[in-house]
Amino acid sequence: MVREVRKMSKGTIRQILLITDGCSNQGEDPVAMAALAKEQGIVVNVIGVVGNEESATRGIQEVEDIAMAGGGISQVVKAKQLSQTVQMVTRKAMTQTIKGVINQELRQILGDKETIEDLPPEKRGEVMEVVDELGETVDLEVCILVDTSASMASKLPTVQEALLDLSVSLTSRIGGNQFCLYTFPGKRRPIEKVLTWTPKIQSIHSAFSKLGSGGVTPTGPAIREAIGSFLNLPRRRMIEHADTYIEESGF
Repeated sequence: MVREVRKMSKGTIRQILLITDGCSNQGEDPVAMAALAKEQGIVVNVIGVVGNEESATRGIQEVEDIAMAGGGISQVVKAKQLSQTVQMVTRKAMTQTIKGVINQELRQILGDKETIEDLPPEKRGEVMEVVDELGETVDLEVCILVDTSASMASKLPTVQEALLDLSVSLTSRIGGNQFCLYTFPGKRRPIEKVLTWTPKIQSIHSAFSKLGSGGVTPTGPAIREAIGSFLNLPRRRMIEHADTYIEESGF
């Protein structure tokens, strides 16, 4: 059984990583846009960076709702905890996606009601080894969305540091990494492309030095733009699970 699961083709996991303090106030509903991303096979993960603002409670609820609609993970943190959280959310979402696909495989092999959690401890351990292995070998594409509205101004240096730490943590992976970066609001339009798709997320360092902050928070349009960014990458055949997706590359 484990042998069959291990035969899964090397795939690609697509994520949107949204870093915001919540409280969108312009454009489409971000929850609806996150649901659209999920339909397109893109997991939406959200990190809410909160301070002591009175709006924090509403922002936290929005963060959780967006991630739930996008089939992803949400985490609310203080700015000083951001670096570790970005790495954790990215990797945890990969594991969640892979487990979803393996559960689909298990149901095909063992029956509709079988999942990893239903396996005997020994077999469960073997399958989790496969999950860990795939986490190192699948290709990862992450479109990063950074909220640069006025309330995020003091948090942007920490966001930059967190994304650089993310790049370091992922360089040891065997699978390929591709990143792009958008900020919202932009200088001349609601969303601005800061970094086109690249395997070198270190480029964010120079990009961040040019960023300003202020204005409204068009989170919904930003997610829509992020969905479109994946159209610039080669399409691959998709394996679909009820809540998560992984794409197969060549056979």
